[in-house]
Amino acid sequence: MNFIENIYICLAAPLLIAVICLNRLGRPMVLFVFAGMTVCLLSSYISTFLAAAYHIDLITASITISPIVEETMKLLPVLYYLLVFEPDVNRIPACVILIAMGFATFENVCYLVQNDTMQFTNLLIRGFGTGAMHVVCGTFLFIGFSLFWDKVWLRAAGTVGLLAVAVTFHGIYNMLVLQDGIIATIGYLIPLISAIIVFIMNSRSKI
Repeated sequence: MNFIENIYICLAAPLLIAVICLNRLGRPMVLFVFAGMTVCLLSSYISTFLAAAYHIDLITASITISPIVEETMKLLPVLYYLLVFEPDVNRIPACVILIAMGFATFENVCYLVQNDTMQFTNLLIRGFGTGAMHVVCGTFLFIGFSLFWDKVWLRAAGTVGLLAVAVTFHGIYNMLVLQDGIIATIGYLIPLISAIIVFIMNSRSKI
């Protein structure tokens, strides 16, 4: 068993225990985080398989394959929740953000294990940058779903459009952070600044 499966078991086990102990209000929240971690694990398998099948190197795969696979996989549990449970619109943000958070957390832990000799500052920047990127991509989804999900004729086209936006943002982020120096710094800052803008807009909307 590879290290990624070991990490998954160690992180997922407490969440599953929490699901058993929590009430009906808290249980879905933990399940969303668990779903995010699970699709992250599956995304790594799919991306690795596609890169090997098409003989693509790691850097190219990170820019071309990983964004498509990861954003699609993050979207699947959201669609399942929306289609099967038909929640109120105001419950969509929690679902999307918690799935993105679970995905980013698992990805960052795996990255830390692989790069344990990196400087703390670099890991801190990477952790916040990647976490913000996944959350911002999730923000694109819940804003869109909140606007068009009640319009059945818009669901298919709107979902594809939102996925395209998330994939593009994710691909640009990966392309920038794979570079050196100031370009990588800009790449890490873009999702952080975007998250701050979303926070400000959300705060003003509640005033």
